[in-house]
This record gives sequence, C-alpha cells and structure tokens, in this order.
Amino acid sequence: MSILITADELAATPAVLLDVRWRLDRPDGSEEFRAGHVPGAVYVDLDHQLASHGEPADGRHPLPTVEALQAAARSWGVDDDSTVVVYDDQGNLAAARAWWLLTYAGVADIRVLDGGLQAWTESDRALETGDAAPAAGSVTLSYGHLPVVDADEVLDVAAAGSLLDARAPERYRGETEPIDPVAGHIPGAVNTPTGQNLADDGRFLDPATLRSRFVAAGVDPDRPVATYCGSGVTAAHNIVALTLAGFTPALYPGSWSQWSNQPERPVATGQTQGVPA
Repeated sequence: MSILITADELAATPAVLLDVRWRLDRPDGSEEFRAGHVPGAVYVDLDHQLASHGEPADGRHPLPTVEALQAAARSWGVDDDSTVVVYDDQGNLAAARAWWLLTYAGVADIRVLDGGLQAWTESDRALETGDAAPAAGSVTLSYGHLPVVDADEVLDVAAAGSLLDARAPERYRGETEPIDPVAGHIPGAVNTPTGQNLADDGRFLDPATLRSRFVAAGVDPDRPVATYCGSGVTAAHNIVALTLAGFTPALYPGSWSQWSNQPERPVATGQTQGVPA
C-alpha cells in the first residue's frame, strides 16, 4: 500500500481526513482550518493531540500516551477499518507526524496527501469552511508498530549505521539555535534537511531520487538508520521519505530538544564528526 495519495485518488476514496496545519511560530492552525479545508476534514491539534508535555528533559513534543491518542483518534471519527488521509499546507512537515504516530499506533491504512492542501486546490476542487463535527469512531490503538530509538541508543545507531538530522543546516552546524538550550547536533549525525525531500511543487521526490539522496548521505540498507529533528515532528517527514526510498528507518522521538536538555549528552558542531569512544 502506498504511503502517498494524490488529490484525484482522494476525491474517489472514502476516508477520514485529518488537517494537521501547524507551524513552529504559529502552532494553532484552527483559524486557517475554519477558513478553508478539504471537504469533510477534521482539524488535528498537533501540540495537544499528537504530543504530550512534561519536563524539558522529555523534549518539546513527547509522544502522547496511547490512551490519549486513541481518545483523540476516536473524536476524529477513526474506526479500525478506516482509511485515514493526512495533510497540511507546509509540505506535509506536520502531517507526517500524524502519519508516523498513527502508523506507530497500529492504524493500517493511512496516507499522506502528496502536495498537501495546495495539491487539492490546484486540482480545481473546492474547499469547505467552518468547524467539523464527525461521528465518534471506535478505533483501538497500541504502540510499537514502527521502530523507535531512545537517547541511550542513538550514538550506537550513528556508529553502526546512519543517524540523520532533519533540521536546517545552520542549526545542525550549531551556528544558530533559536529554540533549544544548546546549539549543535548529536555526534555522528549527518544532516539531511526535510526540505530536500520535496520537489518544487511540494510533492515528494520519486523513490529512486530519494534513495539516491540518502545513499549519498551514507545510508546503507544493510545497516540501521534513524532520524531526529528539533522535537520529533519534522523528522517524521524523513521517515516518510526513507520509507518511500525502500529503507526501514527508526525515529528518535525526543530529538534535539530532549538531547540538548540533558547536560550529560555530548554535542558536536560544524560538519559531521565521529562518535565519541
């Protein structure tokens, strides 16, 4: 089953539609949702429904409990046999978090609208305005359906395979850090910014091109690969791209926001450096 779905395919597919509009500088996308969304879509609050919040050492977007996610998914109208389609208006950087989290929780048929909201409007299809009130769903969720790594495992992944940092290059190199307490990256990580997963039209590059990109970054299909970002949101975009390219990647959900809030963790700056002995 493909991860991606086109606007034409979506128009012909009965699905639970999740609008995951979110930006780091404006996390509440509900106003934009009400102004216009794919007909039948439900707004998903990434900060409060696709994440929990705790101590700084937990990171900025820890995974919600499976019970909280299940309650949210039921409120969106998701059943066990639902086809679920997620999208946003920023290259699916936020929607990928919903795709990853729901797949991790056992939703079997979930797709990403390739090109996001723009792909829908560019297909000359109308938007719907206002709020949504879906009938309650009955989905049962359980975590563990995709691989993850934690803060104690990522250096081993970097040493044995590839650890990919999905953030902007200047944040990876440690030249700037507007959010987290320490600038830099996890030692041994290689920078593969999420923006490079997309073509100019906002759609994912084809699998062969994605695979070439990741192989050039050192990813080997016979060795482990994991990815992280600032807080575990946009790294899910790398997970989508790596999966399209034929790899089996793991996510480090805590990402840099967790790592940089644990003072005992080593930090590298500049270009890729080796893993400490």
